[in-house]
Amino acid sequence: MEIRILIWRHFSVEGIEMRVAMNLTSKRSPIRLRAVIHAAVMMSVFAGCAAVGPDYAPPDASSPEVWHTQLKGGLIVEGLDKRALAGWWSTLDDPVLTNLIEWAVAGNLGLKEARARVREARARRRISEAHRFPTIDASGSARLSRSSEETGSGSERELYAAGFDAIWEVDLFGGKQRAVEAAEAELQASEENLRDVLVSLLAEVALNYVEVRSFQTRLSVAEANLDAQKETYNITQWRFQAGLTTQLDVEQAKYNLERTRSQIPSLQTGLEQAKNRLAVLLGQHPGSLENTLAEHKAIPVTPLEVAVGVPADVLRRRPDVRRAERQLAAQTAQVGVATADLYPNLSLLGSIGLEALSPGNLFSAGSRSHTIGSTIAWPLFDAGAIRSNIEVQSALQEQALIGYEAAVLTALEEVENALVAYAEEQHRRESLSEATQAAQRALDLAQSQYSSGLIDFTNVLVAQRSLLSLRDELAVSEGEVTSNLIALYKALGGGWNSLVPDNTK
Repeated sequence: MEIRILIWRHFSVEGIEMRVAMNLTSKRSPIRLRAVIHAAVMMSVFAGCAAVGPDYAPPDASSPEVWHTQLKGGLIVEGLDKRALAGWWSTLDDPVLTNLIEWAVAGNLGLKEARARVREARARRRISEAHRFPTIDASGSARLSRSSEETGSGSERELYAAGFDAIWEVDLFGGKQRAVEAAEAELQASEENLRDVLVSLLAEVALNYVEVRSFQTRLSVAEANLDAQKETYNITQWRFQAGLTTQLDVEQAKYNLERTRSQIPSLQTGLEQAKNRLAVLLGQHPGSLENTLAEHKAIPVTPLEVAVGVPADVLRRRPDVRRAERQLAAQTAQVGVATADLYPNLSLLGSIGLEALSPGNLFSAGSRSHTIGSTIAWPLFDAGAIRSNIEVQSALQEQALIGYEAAVLTALEEVENALVAYAEEQHRRESLSEATQAAQRALDLAQSQYSSGLIDFTNVLVAQRSLLSLRDELAVSEGEVTSNLIALYKALGGGWNSLVPDNTK
């Protein structure tokens, strides 16, 4: 029995193919052969413990201790309530919104795609793990051959064979270990991506729902003003017929009425578009939510207090930051995979089989055959391709680190922007509320004085237009306050650990 060690390299430089090979053959007894195999196995075990390439260490995500924005408008610095943040939409106390979110989690196509990516990453990890183990193939064959009568005896010959072949590529320098590390990190990154998609989805559903309610509120405001202006128009007609006013007042009342009427179609268009967007987010056809959203309801009211925690809490929670960190870990492992190509590759191989000239003798003692050996392959020359690949993977690692740092800054920016927008819009809403009340009182006075003949009709028109404009702005601002709170919850990374069925396995 003999052991054959083959070291070879096949490469091409400027179109010229070259092959370098070295065969080391020596006679060994079965006992020595087993010793060689055992030594190779032990060498692979110990070598696999020290994988080449850099060992991953999570980056230090530096962040400020407190938020730059002054917290007001119900914002407090208490630690994040994880349970409340997980189901943040419940703080708006709107059963319709809660149902829409549950439907979105079940039917949104983007979320289904993200779940499929998780299953793909899980399967890729299993493939990487499988490469660390031997592969065994079974084979069987039956042949019938006949030699030529001109050149041979013209006889027929049968050959039957069956057996198993095995090969194991030993992970001497940890390249396969690094590949498994990369696949595991990619799986974790895909799981974080699923959570990030969920965070965005829940926020988009809530934002579009608030937009629907905002358009409905604005429509109600416009329709109420239209009714009031119809009444004013009728009064001016009666006064004109009675000779108490001129045709000018009638025409002014008419164009004021039609101007308000002209705003209703655009508001109706915006309402239908918001409903259609919401239906698509739920994975349904446009128009399918008509019955659900047919009744006009008020814009959801925000809670009195919202705990926002500190920046470090947010960075630990945000799925996009966690995903970027896992992508960095995966790319760091890829540097090790590329580095392992610089070193020898050891494969252990063997086969056990049966060969006979007739089926009856296939399982006899004399039909047995076996082969055992090993192969070492070591790249001797590749024109710098392996080292260039290491540089490629190292550059990708640097890019992943920059991407992580960018994700951290983006997360902090989004929270700061959401904090200031939520607080300041509340101040704007309060001012608009007071202005609307004053405009209503001004209109009442103008109508009373016009009826008494103390002022002309222009004052009534100005008061009506001002009231309509302010009531519309107030409705928009109320929607903005709730929308800014939703944006804040999204920036804080809320909602990803709730309502996710475990169907990605």
